[in-house]
Amino acid sequence: MKRQAALSIFAVTVFLIGAWSFDSVHTTSQAATDAAPGKAYFAGGCFWCMEEAFEKVDGVSSVISGYMGGTVANPSYEAVSAGRTGHAEAVEVVYDPAKVSYQKLLDAFWLNIDPVTPNAQFCDHGNQYRSAIFFQTDGEKRASETSKQSIEQLKRFQEPIVTQIVMASQFYPAEEYHQDFYKKNPIRYKYYKYNCGRAQRLDALWGKP
Repeated sequence: MKRQAALSIFAVTVFLIGAWSFDSVHTTSQAATDAAPGKAYFAGGCFWCMEEAFEKVDGVSSVISGYMGGTVANPSYEAVSAGRTGHAEAVEVVYDPAKVSYQKLLDAFWLNIDPVTPNAQFCDHGNQYRSAIFFQTDGEKRASETSKQSIEQLKRFQEPIVTQIVMASQFYPAEEYHQDFYKKNPIRYKYYKYNCGRAQRLDALWGKP
């Protein structure tokens, strides 16, 4: 009788432990599933090209073309490209922090811009085409400044790095026809990119990948 009672108590204990373990694993798994994706903001000249560059990074789920750093609400492409709003063409990079770190995004950013030419990127000129890292937290600011210092210490360039590191402001998505332009209009995109000299200049700055 005592043995039967002991077995009953053991069975109940195992059931409770199993139920608690399942609930714990389920809760942890659900929390991971429900975790919000990370978002990072960069400006590197033509946002069509920055979309293509970042969407090649493993762990990036989407890239949205838009405008940041200006003084006018809801700017249009015409106003931004004419330099009337103070915005830079920028991208919002949506990523999974479990798959790609902010540092990896910074690495991808630097290798896809010209960091030594002020207020221009390749064939596009004007403040609206400046290069910039828009940080959102103190951690992103420190990581951005450290990455810039690391490049400076390599003494790869004779000119100073002029890429801005500034606090993020309101991001305005660009008009729909700009989103995924390189996929929707591949021939026109390739023609623009080649004639803009982007690949050639990146090779000269960073070497072939």
